[in-house]
Amino acid sequence: MADIPQSLPVLESERIRLRPLRMDDAPDVYEMYSDPEITRYWSFSAWTQPAQAEAWLAERIGWGPPSVYGWALADRESDRFLGTTALFSLSGPLHRAELGYSLMPTHQGRGLATEAVRTALDFGFDTLGLERMEADVDPRNEASCRLAERLGFQREGLLRNRWRVGGEFADSILYGLLRNEYRRHG
Repeated sequence: MADIPQSLPVLESERIRLRPLRMDDAPDVYEMYSDPEITRYWSFSAWTQPAQAEAWLAERIGWGPPSVYGWALADRESDRFLGTTALFSLSGPLHRAELGYSLMPTHQGRGLATEAVRTALDFGFDTLGLERMEADVDPRNEASCRLAERLGFQREGLLRNRWRVGGEFADSILYGLLRNEYRRHG
């Protein structure tokens, strides 16, 4: 892999900024992950206490390169938290990483998640020198499946009953994207 940045870089595109998470993001993080419509596709149930957001942030703020690049997805103009984007489980010898993302419901449907994911993919392939990205998506999350496929991810398999959330088992689609398959525009 290329020289790995040892601190989390700030990445920008036309409308968004990927920046480090901050403790002052806690109210917005809580708003996002206390929404059952968001967490129904995650491996945890909707939060019920603001302290859960503070604990989540405290843990993740300590994570960083070279194994995790976890950003707050923020509005480029206001720097307000809109969601998250992450490259994690980086494997230098294997030149691969996993991709994760979430977006507050009030900002969905405007292409912001696509813009954030594309920015993270550009960084992963160009700066980190990755050859492969993976995404683990709940098949019921049709918008997330469309986003992955629009960017060139290929469906590689179905993992049955992979996650248990709120007493329910959920399947998972494993998507893979190789550097030479990545669609940078469109």
